[in-house]
Amino acid sequence: MPLTEENENMGLLERQIEALLFVSPQPVSAATMADHLGVSLERVERAVAAIKNSYAKGRGLTLLNLAGGWQMATAPDLADTVESFSAYLSMQRIRLSRAALETLSVIAYNQPITMAEIEEIRSVRCDRVVETLLKNGLIDRPRRENKRKSLRRYRTTNKFLEIFGLSSISALPTLEELREDYEDDEELPSVEEVPTEEGEMEQSDE
Repeated sequence: MPLTEENENMGLLERQIEALLFVSPQPVSAATMADHLGVSLERVERAVAAIKNSYAKGRGLTLLNLAGGWQMATAPDLADTVESFSAYLSMQRIRLSRAALETLSVIAYNQPITMAEIEEIRSVRCDRVVETLLKNGLIDRPRRENKRKSLRRYRTTNKFLEIFGLSSISALPTLEELREDYEDDEELPSVEEVPTEEGEMEQSDE
């Protein structure tokens, strides 16, 4: 693969440092990089400055000086793009059955709500479905609550708001709006409808 003009203008040391910062989950000091690469601290500092200057020219990345080290980060002006994409990726990782989606809807529109109330509305046992929603971080319950499971009150979490693109629970569409938007589509488009391992969710509705 031919080198781009930018790669040709970037020296080996700069490329090495860029690679180290890319793979590191935490800030890396110039001294640490100098020791690892076997070069002087001054050369590393010059290379970091060159990389930072390159990123300042309308790139999607930047270098931040944090906790005595350097860390690669996305450009601040792209925060909305990165945040929405992060929510999209989270959405793809969560796999819920129809039973879980229905239970999540019941909780979202009636929270805080007890297990007994959820099961009264759905007319089926929902304990396994609720546990799956808890495991995925879509709902939670107050820690200091009644120890009887049927009396615990459940509510949606910030992760739920993030995945469904809501600023708050008050931003949930009304039931009438849902009927209009999804009258020709029985499933929500943002969550894949599949059974969990060993048919866990389906058993909850038996």
